[in-house]
Amino acid sequence: MHHSAELSTHVVEVADGLRAYLDASPSPFHAVGSAAALLTAEGFVEVAETDPTPTAAGRYVVRRGGSLLAWSTAEAGAARTPATPYRVVGAHTDSPNLRIKPRPDWARAGWQMLGVEVYGGALTNSWLDRDLGLSGRVAVRDAGAAGGVGQRLFRTDDPLLRVSQLAIHLDRGVRTEGLVLNDQQHLAPHWGLGLERRSFREWLAELVEVDPADLLGFDAMTHDLTPARTIGTAGELIASARLDNLATSFAAVRALLAAVQAPSPQPWVPVIVLFDHEEVGSTSERGAQSTFLPAWLERIVLAAGGTREDYWRALAGSVVASGDMAHATHPNYAERHEPEHAILMNGGPVLKVNTNLRYATDALGAAAFALACEQAGVPMQTFVTRSDLPCGSTVGPMTSALTGATTVDFGAPVLSMHSTREICGTLDQAAYAAALAAFLAPA
Repeated sequence: MHHSAELSTHVVEVADGLRAYLDASPSPFHAVGSAAALLTAEGFVEVAETDPTPTAAGRYVVRRGGSLLAWSTAEAGAARTPATPYRVVGAHTDSPNLRIKPRPDWARAGWQMLGVEVYGGALTNSWLDRDLGLSGRVAVRDAGAAGGVGQRLFRTDDPLLRVSQLAIHLDRGVRTEGLVLNDQQHLAPHWGLGLERRSFREWLAELVEVDPADLLGFDAMTHDLTPARTIGTAGELIASARLDNLATSFAAVRALLAAVQAPSPQPWVPVIVLFDHEEVGSTSERGAQSTFLPAWLERIVLAAGGTREDYWRALAGSVVASGDMAHATHPNYAERHEPEHAILMNGGPVLKVNTNLRYATDALGAAAFALACEQAGVPMQTFVTRSDLPCGSTVGPMTSALTGATTVDFGAPVLSMHSTREICGTLDQAAYAAALAAFLAPA
């Protein structure tokens, strides 16, 4: 671990916290567990979705699989009414990776293989020749649980899997013609030798300590075993898996914890929501196109004695900040970026704009984020995709459509987005969290 003397104690503390969060969160389910642990350690109370929504003012957190929502009504005091608007910071917990098929076992040329599907827009070449572990959740037979099914998380950091690249001697054109990978043929990891061995289901049942017959389902995925690290001669960069978008999830959690310590009551209720499934379109029971956010915003209104009318009044005054990582200008491919909108690493949070609404930012949303950066004392950058390149999207547009709230898309600079290993700026992480804290609770 190395840090420049120029990095303040606060910057180092945020960077260390982010690295710990990244290492603790190999799957969306673990990312939600890690976030919930940070919140409950500071007094947030976990609520089950099947329980009544708390009516007492307080700090609360709820999970739905790989998604999480947290809010606080403890600081509003007598100024709060059922129609008090929200300030919402949104992010997502999932990252592109290789996920295990339901019947994954097969053998070829003396190798034991696992069938995988590519989840999201992965840079698949970055998964080659790496030591990979496994994580996720299982559904198990449990007579004492609702519906007779319990769930638990699993994780192993043993170097079990590897996707080995073809030697250059057998692919002479790879350096001149480029690497072409077929998802079905070339990305199956091997995890043993021989013709006979226990099945993946048997291995997983032993890992979670249940009989194979009681393992009723699994959501299993691979993760790179290289830990998050501070890199660069002055410690000015962080290299890790899953920076997109756990860096934003961590910044959101830090921002909410800072907001609830604000010295004066706020004119809105601060909320963070971390969605699963953004990388594959968000259409699920817990994605950004689900009822997760609007249903809980309404439940909070109703628990305060409000009506449906109060709920719509609250939304009309609300602002949503949708956070996802932003493309830093790549020094080797500067021509791929909009020339008048260069994004510098450690140059501050990034406002994201697209006139075709792949980002939800409009003038009012941009103003809210600009004021938050100004309040936090951090510089703000602005990202626009080149007009001749397609623009990615975020949870922002769908959240905006579902709530009718003013929405702004923002991010923090990153290189190698969707690689197994991305890099971001150390200074940017503290600035990121500070801007979001100011958005949730301006002084």
